[in-house]
Amino acid sequence: MKLSTFFVTFFVSFTTLTFSQKAEKKILLTIDDEPVYFDEFTRVYEKNLDMVQDENQKSKEAYLDLFVNYKLKIKEAHTQELHKNPTFIKEFSSYRNQLAQNYLYDQEITEDLIVEGYERLQEELNANHILLRVAPDAHPKDTLEAYNKLKAILDRARNGEDFVELAKNYSEEPNASERGGALGYFKGFGMVYPFETVAYNTPVGEISEIVRTQYGYHIIKINDRREVPEEVTVAHIMIALNENVNDPEAKNRINDILKRVKQGEDFGDLARQFSEDTGTAKNGGQLNRFGSGRLNAPNFEEAAFSLKNPGDISDPVKTSFGWHIIKLIERHPKTTLDESREELLKKIKSTDRSKVIIASVNDRIKEKYNFEKIEDPLPFFNTYVTDSLLKRKWKNPSVHPKLKQTIFKIGQEQYTFGDFANFIESYQKQSRAFQDLDLLLKEYYKEFEKEKLDEFYKISLELENEEYSNLISEYRDGLLIYDLMQKNIWEPSKTDTIGMTTFFENNRDSYAWKTRVEGLIASTASKKIANQIKKMLKNKATAEEIKSNFNTEEVVNVIITEGVYEIENSILPSNFKTSKGVSKVYDVSTEKSTNSSQFIVVDVEDIIPQTVKDLDEVRGRVMSDYQAHLEKEWMKELLKKYNVVIDKSVMN
Repeated sequence: MKLSTFFVTFFVSFTTLTFSQKAEKKILLTIDDEPVYFDEFTRVYEKNLDMVQDENQKSKEAYLDLFVNYKLKIKEAHTQELHKNPTFIKEFSSYRNQLAQNYLYDQEITEDLIVEGYERLQEELNANHILLRVAPDAHPKDTLEAYNKLKAILDRARNGEDFVELAKNYSEEPNASERGGALGYFKGFGMVYPFETVAYNTPVGEISEIVRTQYGYHIIKINDRREVPEEVTVAHIMIALNENVNDPEAKNRINDILKRVKQGEDFGDLARQFSEDTGTAKNGGQLNRFGSGRLNAPNFEEAAFSLKNPGDISDPVKTSFGWHIIKLIERHPKTTLDESREELLKKIKSTDRSKVIIASVNDRIKEKYNFEKIEDPLPFFNTYVTDSLLKRKWKNPSVHPKLKQTIFKIGQEQYTFGDFANFIESYQKQSRAFQDLDLLLKEYYKEFEKEKLDEFYKISLELENEEYSNLISEYRDGLLIYDLMQKNIWEPSKTDTIGMTTFFENNRDSYAWKTRVEGLIASTASKKIANQIKKMLKNKATAEEIKSNFNTEEVVNVIITEGVYEIENSILPSNFKTSKGVSKVYDVSTEKSTNSSQFIVVDVEDIIPQTVKDLDEVRGRVMSDYQAHLEKEWMKELLKKYNVVIDKSVMN
């Protein structure tokens, strides 16, 4: 989705509701004589008040400026005819379809699928499978041939032949000759629904019956079942791998930090000071709770789940991100069915389980709106279309008298042979390829009927359900504003290098380095050692000499970092006095919220005064500020372009 968080929480939240009895509502303002009603403004104001960060804009009078800008953007979007843009129409249709699903789903069947899904998420299966590929539209002869071939393989497996060897020799899955059909562990929602259902219904050690999916025919051997582990909350310290730090260096450093943890230093304090996962370091390294399969780091997950008691620390673990040590904060009891219900519903809607519900929903729509099928269209279309449809190049002649006759009715709406012919011509461009014309037409007709049922229901829903209609308006206006900003501000600014450079030059003082220090920072849990380090630094000792003096293979008493730091960097003491040479010993235990002692000595080699940054150093920030500047100037032009009249008596 291209919608940013800002867009979702700000633009989409402006609801343009103009329902019944407008004549009785007070008009707050007009834009080129188009009315905007007071109750709409009030609703938007109350809905968005908590998201307004500027206290000066929280009064209704001040907030009105934001509201007028919003309405002007909608007006300008329509003036530029962005609502006619094919990309907008496609995206809006997609959102509309997603939203309608919330109102379409059959509750009884959905509940059954929720319970089933919850139960399958509590248990993982380990399996191998054998696949013989069969296209969804394969000729019956080819389908039967593949089925019989797999049936013979199934009989051999059940008679004692090694399943893995059979998979290596016969399975048509990629890399089957090497993997032997191994799937590893998976749980509910990890496979296509028919495959998953057969797998969960097969006992350990046994081989399933043949199951067909969109990929072909499968047989599955279940090797193991195990309970899915509890979710955990952990903290970690990470030393990242990058062009400046190789694997041995990162491993040695994480081992040094682990030794300090084992010596009794606080894990959170060390994470705040040394972890290179910037998203978690400030929180003592703590991650959000997670369960099996949630992280893109199997080694990390395995190490985290193996920790038994809160406070346990893992050995160093390597992932694609770097080297980690992990501390268990809490094990979480598994969520109940009710606690999982909302997430499960989302999963059901986004997977092939939804087909079960859609079939039920279509039956309900037919019943509610008196669906009546007048004539089967397939006999006619088997002669009307040509084989060019198999190549997705068929053109509708639109000349046959039959095209005016009705196929089915929904409510008062009639859908004709001509409607289906037009659907075929359009749908072929997005359809998958078929080999058989009869199978193709059957599939196309199912899609045609489903589409018309959906369309009819959505139109009825928008008329009958105010909540649904309101949300549709929100999405429509939000997408229009996004496209408007993209066209008029965001995209032009990216290529306007002269304008951005001029803006930067006019505002250089806003982009400056604060005072920086270059030097060495030594951290230790012992005040005595800190004083000794201070003395050694004054005698010009190197970092390596200090570490060799206080650290051993088993014990790390001091960690040293060297570099250039702005004076407000968290690695420096908050009350650090900027001067060249060796600093005093700073006790930073309290300021870093530590549960153990921590002392810092800084050897400042150079003080770099505040300097203006080069454009390349702050290009992203300058681009953001430049876009805000362009938008501000553009809004002034829109205020001149459109006649905005506010009824002050209504506002008062």
